[in-house]
Amino acid sequence: MQNITILGSTGSIGMSTLDVLARHPERYSVYALTAHSRVEQLAEQCLQFKPKLAVVGSAAAAQQLSKLLRAKGLHTEVAYGEAALCEVAGADACDVVMAAIVGAAGLAPSLAAARAGKKILLANKEALVMSGQLFIDAVSKSGAVLLPIDSEHNAIFQCLPHGYQRQPAAVGVEKILLTASGGPFLHRAVETLGAVTPAEAIAHPNWVMGRKISVDSATMMNKGLEVIEAHWLFGASASQIEVVIHPQSVIHSMVSYIDGSVLAQLGNPDMRTPIANALAYPERIASGVGPLDLTVIGQLQFTRPDLLRFPCLKLAYDALLAGGSAATILNAANEVAVQAFLDEKIGFRMIDQLIARTMDKLPLCAVTDIDALLEQDQLARETVQSLIS
Repeated sequence: MQNITILGSTGSIGMSTLDVLARHPERYSVYALTAHSRVEQLAEQCLQFKPKLAVVGSAAAAQQLSKLLRAKGLHTEVAYGEAALCEVAGADACDVVMAAIVGAAGLAPSLAAARAGKKILLANKEALVMSGQLFIDAVSKSGAVLLPIDSEHNAIFQCLPHGYQRQPAAVGVEKILLTASGGPFLHRAVETLGAVTPAEAIAHPNWVMGRKISVDSATMMNKGLEVIEAHWLFGASASQIEVVIHPQSVIHSMVSYIDGSVLAQLGNPDMRTPIANALAYPERIASGVGPLDLTVIGQLQFTRPDLLRFPCLKLAYDALLAGGSAATILNAANEVAVQAFLDEKIGFRMIDQLIARTMDKLPLCAVTDIDALLEQDQLARETVQSLIS
């Protein structure tokens, strides 16, 4: 029996994780659930899974959750704030941490899990994008196990040899091929993208995701962040990571080897597949996802991304090549710009422009510790806010 902490249990990844766990009560129990402000939903999850601990974002939310749980006769302990998140992520009683808090907010608890030597199921790509070498060093030092949950990176993981150690040349890897759906605006006239509304941007054709990641998919910043994530997860250089547009989202990613072989992982677009794979690795368990029927799909299409349509993808490659604090600045600027778009303060095409201007304005520095990282993150956020103003 493994004890699971889910950081971000009320989000789409968190809910999919709980769905998989519910199918295997003999293998997994829930140690802790966390959410920022969706108190009523978290209370319902606590009623079903009976965790020892529940963590929310504020004192007011904690008070509300405690009241709801007492009314249901539950004895789940309630805490709040970043320190509490880090505590449940690194607790001795916890075996596995699903790191699914969106954005920079997930960095501290994800790092806490890494430093505590946990089995980390990483769905929060921004934590690795921001901290890069710091995160990888923490995993290496503690002996933690890091398993990717993004469908693309999990697919790559499945296509690499067992026990892969971040050395592509050692196992004959020539290139990593990250597939991308192209999002909702793959075929929309570029000159009309300035008129895109938040409702249009979050309407992904294949995946059910949160608002922020859906906008990132529409701009392809999501794929850019995945390029940086792939660099840190698999030790591949920027030139070894290629993005391929694949609208059907059936092939989740591929690995090209020097002998001409290309290995691909296929499946229906459902996040329960990579979640189940990582939970049970190196075993396989049922995820609840139906089998893939290629005869129904009929055809698979592939094209190269248009960087005029998706300038955020180029910005991410630029940040990876620049090194230092560039990826931290990129991520922070994107988070602020996307939220401003969702709040209807800026237009869709202003997202990439704000990110580019922020990256041009701020000098790069080495990210040697978490304090330096957070300082760069905050500086980038303030810069974007001033540009918006």
